[in-house]
Amino acid sequence: MSIRNLDDLLAEGVSGRRVLVRADLNVPLDKQTGAIDDHNSASAPQGGTPDRMRIADDGRIRAVLPTLTALRDAGAAVVVCSHLGRPKGAPDPKYTLAPVAARLGELLGAEVAFATDTVGESARKAVEELGDGQVALLENLRFNPGETSKDETERGAFADQLAAFASAYVDDAFGAVHRKHASVYDVPARLPHFAGQLVLREVEVLARLRHEPDRPYVVVLGGSKVSDKLAVIEALLPTVDKLLIGGGMCFTFLRAQGHEVGKSLLEEEMVDTCRDLLARGEGRIVLPVDVVAATEFSADAAHDTVPVTEIPADRLGLDIGPRTVSEFAEAVGTARMVFWNGPMGVFELAPFAAGTRGVAEAITTVKGFTVVGGGDSAAAVRALGLDESSFGHISTGGGASLEYLEGKALPGIVALEQ
Repeated sequence: MSIRNLDDLLAEGVSGRRVLVRADLNVPLDKQTGAIDDHNSASAPQGGTPDRMRIADDGRIRAVLPTLTALRDAGAAVVVCSHLGRPKGAPDPKYTLAPVAARLGELLGAEVAFATDTVGESARKAVEELGDGQVALLENLRFNPGETSKDETERGAFADQLAAFASAYVDDAFGAVHRKHASVYDVPARLPHFAGQLVLREVEVLARLRHEPDRPYVVVLGGSKVSDKLAVIEALLPTVDKLLIGGGMCFTFLRAQGHEVGKSLLEEEMVDTCRDLLARGEGRIVLPVDVVAATEFSADAAHDTVPVTEIPADRLGLDIGPRTVSEFAEAVGTARMVFWNGPMGVFELAPFAAGTRGVAEAITTVKGFTVVGGGDSAAAVRALGLDESSFGHISTGGGASLEYLEGKALPGIVALEQ
């Protein structure tokens, strides 16, 4: 990969210069305050106010600290930009980055100036007042329609405004490199551009998984839908030694084996596809042998562990069972390389967290190299209180990680290579 990186920029010297850093600060916010959790925004309650929003997981903020600290220590004035959630190209208080600015300041141990707009008067004032070694955070990029526009002229105009704030650009937002957005794709064409420490590490790790896996190579996939993971399954199937499938997506595979799955999540249109995948991956695709079946999607629901051949018609599976955890742990235990993406069950609800916890704990004991594939898996590691240092690498980009492993060209990486 021919990309100039942060070390190259620091070698040029940044003291007295303004540097625009595209970060991924798209953190989940506490649903109990009425805020939006973008991992599942459709189910989050509405009506929260910005001053009551609480960051539920600051992992993505901490991930960008090394790059920001290196720039500050070298004397740069650092302008940080990011998106949060999915606002519709206009300001929306539910998606303000104000709580992120406060937390970023706490973690940096220095005040972070917060601009209440993205490229307007507040942003210009915050940037102009920045001193060497200081940091400002612009308001949510997606409050401007130019950020996500499919019209290149509109996107380019917004990129011009962002680029005017700095003399160099650093992309440290791996979780956004699969998006052809102004701050990811168009700004690098307007400024000298460099990969941040996080982006460089992510690509290095994922390239190893894709091209040079240590063997035995075991992949653990969970999450809700087969359709969301189909492309990565197709890409990984020829290279893995074992593919362990849990989460809601396992029920479509179980249906393809001829099992009844009750009220469990099922993509009927994907059953034939799963049947084909099972035939091609015979001996390598491993499915659950038991599940935790509940009367409803609730932490208070009655539930029992049942074999996958005996799921009651009036129940839905919300976690893998203990026998499956043991079998998955045994398979993981033989590996020299493990990639895990997607929870094994509804880990946010305590009665259905044991599967994800059990498999995650098994992965921490692997003597080889282990990678947690971002998104809900990374959130689960932190929510379950597991030691992050027990994993070889925790990705910050769920969708970006999967698309890289699928072999897709990622617009943000392409832009850095040019």
